[in-house]
Amino acid sequence: MITARPGQLDGRTVLVTGGNRGIGLGLACGVAAAGATVVIWGRDESASAAAVRRLREYGGTVEALPCELSDESSVIEAFGATVAVTGRVDAVFANAGIASAAAPFHEQTDDEWRRVWQVNLGGVVFTLRAAIRHMLERGEGGSLVGVGSMAARVGMRNFSPYSTSKAAVVALMQTLAVEYARRGIRANAVLPGWVETSQTADASPRLREWVTRRTPIARFGTPDDFAGAAVFLADPTQAFHTGDTLLLDGGYLKI
Repeated sequence: MITARPGQLDGRTVLVTGGNRGIGLGLACGVAAAGATVVIWGRDESASAAAVRRLREYGGTVEALPCELSDESSVIEAFGATVAVTGRVDAVFANAGIASAAAPFHEQTDDEWRRVWQVNLGGVVFTLRAAIRHMLERGEGGSLVGVGSMAARVGMRNFSPYSTSKAAVVALMQTLAVEYARRGIRANAVLPGWVETSQTADASPRLREWVTRRTPIARFGTPDDFAGAAVFLADPTQAFHTGDTLLLDGGYLKI
């Protein structure tokens, strides 16, 4: 259920990387429902087109742009195009990421580490670096959100490249919070738990039963569960909230 006060983000522009599906689309729906202009970046044109149709149902301005997050020149180009279309960017959700291949740590190859880190950390760094330059130039501050994973806080057997990349996102957001607070730029992290997305679609019935039984809320999360958090994190009235790590896991890590 999306909970947003109509007009809460009127006049704000929010960028969501990987905003054409899954958690990213849930974040985008939240801010769109609150009145923000929304820009989503994604590589899958058909998924982006479908996401735009859904987001425009909230009545605001929505744009979709292609971007290869592992390539900083592509990120810079996409950010420039975003500003050219919207005139400003007030909040950024660096959400896009990829999973690593399942293998024991001692069998994970250098190529696999580089592949995962170039997107999961490199893409976040490239996106937020462009955003910070823009926000400093405008002088009006803004909100930066890095989407990590519960894997940053709990060991995940056979997924060391993924887990460590997500832990690095948390450290980055805490550093940015300290570094840019006096320039009016807030930085926070969101750590999703088990969520119904394309990455969990192939989860076995046994795994699903185990996760559901362990999770106090007794279900997987859905992308809509992230909508309200997105509005809160993008809201400029939350000026004192920075350097935080918001865990959205249904209580999974409390057991």
